[in-house]
Amino acid sequence: MQKVYIITGLSGSGKTTAIQAFEDASFYCVDNMPIELLPKFLDLPLKENRQIKGLAFVMDMRSENFISNYTPGICSIEALGITVEIIFLEADVNVLLKRYSQTRRQHPVSNEKSLLDSIKLEKKMMLPVKQTAHHIINTTGYNVHQLKSLILNLIHDKDKSFSLTKINIVSFGFKYGIPNDADLVMDMRFLSNPYFVPELKHQDGESTAVKQFVLSNNETRTFLEKYINLIDYVIPLYKRENKAYLTFAIGCTGGRHRSVVIARHIFEYLNKKGHNPGLIHRDIDRDVKQT
Repeated sequence: MQKVYIITGLSGSGKTTAIQAFEDASFYCVDNMPIELLPKFLDLPLKENRQIKGLAFVMDMRSENFISNYTPGICSIEALGITVEIIFLEADVNVLLKRYSQTRRQHPVSNEKSLLDSIKLEKKMMLPVKQTAHHIINTTGYNVHQLKSLILNLIHDKDKSFSLTKINIVSFGFKYGIPNDADLVMDMRFLSNPYFVPELKHQDGESTAVKQFVLSNNETRTFLEKYINLIDYVIPLYKRENKAYLTFAIGCTGGRHRSVVIARHIFEYLNKKGHNPGLIHRDIDRDVKQT
């Protein structure tokens, strides 16, 4: 059954930060979605027998008649067979006052009232919505990064299939420079070089012959065992920090032979482990004469 997240709550409580966290987790997100339009929006992919994995919407008092349309809207969504999970954000009044003073934006329920009165009125009006929430988060003590981390952990706890960290494996040639986005760089130049084997020189690391040459070496097998242990150790630590991208860069002289073989091996290992990594052979198509 498809599930959607609805992020709502008090103005200035951090809903923009929350929806950015969902975007980082590869959700399809819409800010300021009128709740009366949401059932029609969700019905379209259902009619086409198509599911969009990961949907999150921000809806609040910016939409006219939000309170009166809220309960009927939720019921209409659930009638489609869609599970709704509601996250309600709030903060202490003095914190909301400070945040609005810094942004100088008009409060959505101002109506010529003072800012303090507007905040108190919205808090009262939103109480029925708050009572329907599955998660109530007071953001008073959180900075932007802490709130985003909290939301990301909430998403991951609910659905393990959403990876919060995109892992990329990049092979490269040191003569062309280390990838700028590399987090962990490994140098393969200690391995025997297929470039100096005449029948392998003009092949690359994706060829069976070059793979066999590199992987048949005892030093390669010993290295891979230790390198995989390192990767298995650091990935959870990077994920704990909610790192959006994690790049393992694997280099050799020209980026066509040894690094390609090892990068492919690590990619296949992580794929089997369910990490869904990306694989980039940055320099594999460079002029072989320069390798």
